Amino acid sequence: MKFAVVIALLIGTAPIASAQDWPLEIVEASKQKYAPIDLSRFNDNIGHWMRKYGRDYPVETYSEDQIIHIAESLLRYQNEDGGWPKDVHWYATMPEEKMRSIMDAKHLARSTFDNRTTHSHIAYLAEVRHQTGLKRYGDAANRGLEYVFRGQRASGGWRGSDVDAITYNDSVMTGVMRLLRDIAEGKPQYAWLDDVRREKATEAYHRALDVTLACQIKVDDRLTGWCQQHSHETLEPVKARTYELPSICGAETNDIVKFLMEIEKPSPEVIASVDAATTWLDRVGIEGIRIETIDIEPVRYRSYTSTIDRIIVEDPDAPRLWARYYDLETEKPFFANRDGSRVYTLAEVEHERRTGYGWYSGAPESTVKHVYPQWRKRNGLD
Repeated sequence: MKFAVVIALLIGTAPIASAQDWPLEIVEASKQKYAPIDLSRFNDNIGHWMRKYGRDYPVETYSEDQIIHIAESLLRYQNEDGGWPKDVHWYATMPEEKMRSIMDAKHLARSTFDNRTTHSHIAYLAEVRHQTGLKRYGDAANRGLEYVFRGQRASGGWRGSDVDAITYNDSVMTGVMRLLRDIAEGKPQYAWLDDVRREKATEAYHRALDVTLACQIKVDDRLTGWCQQHSHETLEPVKARTYELPSICGAETNDIVKFLMEIEKPSPEVIASVDAATTWLDRVGIEGIRIETIDIEPVRYRSYTSTIDRIIVEDPDAPRLWARYYDLETEKPFFANRDGSRVYTLAEVEHERRTGYGWYSGAPESTVKHVYPQWRKRNGLD
């Protein structure tokens, strides 16, 4: 090992390159049995990695109980600013040198909250710190928290990669808020945190919650849902990528409503927000169609290889679906192509975007029919 890396390891500021280079403390810790830590938090990242590289680079993976190995993998790719890049295969056994040779260096150097990144890594490392007592994982989580605190804008929101706006796409806001709320509420896995960071997390959480309630879109003075992104200044819906247009968004609204219903002792403002958004979701659900996936010969695009196509099939017995985008005035579903043009049927979306983006979701059905009634009953609202 190089001298600088040895020094960094001794003071606990650098990840360890491989198990062969681990100091005795980490080797011994890795031999212990630990409770498995859920890896589904990384599914979005892993899914993107597999779509881009999985066909060419099959991988073996660590299991959920190999928490030391996975934590070391996270540390290898933590950037100097404390955040993490998106779309790395976080629990692949692939050597770091191989992973870096496959992926673009500029991509790996760019920290983000997109694709449920960074807040998931902090939460995972906090659980490893809690189970093992190893300070290096708490130190890495603290560096991640500082990245979170620095990234909060004056509005109270955090941005995604594609536009500097309050971002609900990819669970940017709700993911960060869940992390901060767990810290503020004193969840056991954060018991090792100092009071200063706990207070900062509490303040940041409440600012983010306040702006989320303020961003809820009104149509004819009636609260509805949320856009993928909202302006830091005006709180109005704004676009991000060319095909991500200002709108009321079914999937993001569902994600926010589920987050709000997790709040203990909700305020009147939270209750009004949930009631209105759930009513809106129930009203705009689409009946009588289903999405059919068809296998096709592989088509290679810049960011992924498509092996499918998607078509709409009329089916009176199909469960309800929700569109990604609803018009801000008419509340009717629409779609968009990569050039930014609006279209009104899935068939009009070019194949690359038709198969490379989530235009429909069935997730709100459970929220509307099950989670919401249970929430009202739990809070004595019926």
